[in-house]
Amino acid sequence: MTDSNTLLVTSTEEGIGKTAISLALAKTAKEAGREVGYMKPKGTRLQSAVGKTRDEDPMLARELLGLDAEIHEMEPIVYSPTFVQEAIRGREDPAELRERVVENFEALAEGTDLMVVEGSDRLDTGGIVDLTDADIAEALDARVLLVCGYTDAGDTDEVLAAARTLGDRLAGVVFNGVADAAMDDLTDDVLPFLEGRGVPVFGSLPRVQELAGITIEDLARSLGADVLTNDASTDVHVERFTVGAMGGNSALDQFRRTRDAVMVTGGDRSEVQTAALEASGIKALLLTGGFRPASAVLGRAEEENVPILLVQSDTRTTIDRMEDVLRSGRTRNERTVERMRELLDDGVDVNSLLGFDE
Repeated sequence: MTDSNTLLVTSTEEGIGKTAISLALAKTAKEAGREVGYMKPKGTRLQSAVGKTRDEDPMLARELLGLDAEIHEMEPIVYSPTFVQEAIRGREDPAELRERVVENFEALAEGTDLMVVEGSDRLDTGGIVDLTDADIAEALDARVLLVCGYTDAGDTDEVLAAARTLGDRLAGVVFNGVADAAMDDLTDDVLPFLEGRGVPVFGSLPRVQELAGITIEDLARSLGADVLTNDASTDVHVERFTVGAMGGNSALDQFRRTRDAVMVTGGDRSEVQTAALEASGIKALLLTGGFRPASAVLGRAEEENVPILLVQSDTRTTIDRMEDVLRSGRTRNERTVERMRELLDDGVDVNSLLGFDE
């Protein structure tokens, strides 16, 4: 295992809290008086702004950590679909890309006590240019923190496979977003098993509501939706969506089986909208096609404190966009990072993780 003051944070799946953990660790080190730098070599959480496609995470890191570095230095590779296509066609040079990453890293790391390097959503991302997170850890002489989810014992296979890929550079594992029902199984059986297989585990963090989904307000912003209800609260978190494609009675049966969900349907489907408002697990209605709901539906939504959102796109397009928004994971902002810091302080030996107790 390297003695580097560089920690690369990677994960086994999307939306598991890697960004929040990366920035929470960096913020903790900074407030302990350490000089901290941040880098995300491959930008994968992309948005377009002013003609440039950039990842939102380095922007948040620069703000929270008070960094002066330019975004293109913190994120030297924009891992967009266009980049992937060009790489497959042989128009990207892996050696040049690796050199670019290393040079930017060395400039950012100068004078720091700790460099936090945020990896990709999956360990194999970057393989087409020989820059998986394992490759980057080798190039930057970094220790690796692996962030994993846990649902049942079968997830252990993926953790072991990732550990083998990372080899001696693996500093340890943090399980995040673990439901109460799975925590005992993880703690009593899986953690001792992993330790016995030489896979160190720093801790397990519970699933908490405010980190488990996206607020209706943020969802509306991400989709460019209008909020039609004036008084209904939009700070409620949602984790999934359900589609209202059937008749009212069948729809109600379906809606009652879900929780913390957004119901998506056409704006002209009043009977489905009314059924959704009778199900406690439906936290918002997302209406498509630009059709405003009937005034009776709007009035009932206000009474039930259920926001109604309206988009112009059709239902199929809206569902695709919803999947992207929810898959991208938890809302990333200062509040999220602070909540993650609290969880890490409670459940993980942060000094050991950061290498500050040596």
